[in-house]
Amino acid sequence: MFRSIYEICDEIRHRARARRWHETAAWGRRAEDLAHRFLQAKGLTVVERNWVGPGLRAEVDLIAWDGPTLVFVEVKSRRNLDYSAPERAMDDEKKRHVTAAARYFLRRWRMPEQQARFDLVTVVFEPYRIEHQPDAWSFRELDRVS
Repeated sequence: MFRSIYEICDEIRHRARARRWHETAAWGRRAEDLAHRFLQAKGLTVVERNWVGPGLRAEVDLIAWDGPTLVFVEVKSRRNLDYSAPERAMDDEKKRHVTAAARYFLRRWRMPEQQARFDLVTVVFEPYRIEHQPDAWSFRELDRVS
């Protein structure tokens, strides 16, 4: 069966990155490419990639609109499941950093927190699997933990 033009472009882009970047960074960016396309196919409109606010220690992998909701997406990936599932890498500290970046973004654009949510997309390359977890955590959940 014929591969889509997107899959071919993704493969070419990945091979070029793999020659220039550290292996982990190249695979991570490939996972972000796949997550971007996956979310678009589900009807979300991606408006930012790898967004970092000034002076912040965390980036937001993808920012997308899902109808009237602004979605901050973290992408986690693994080459395979030999060590652990990708979602296990999403600890409270990482959530706090992404949440701080999201709060900055929302303040900058004068948007209420109630109009936003946090999603997690996990990608496993071997065997290939991509999963989307809407509402993976919330502002309130993290405020209780802090």
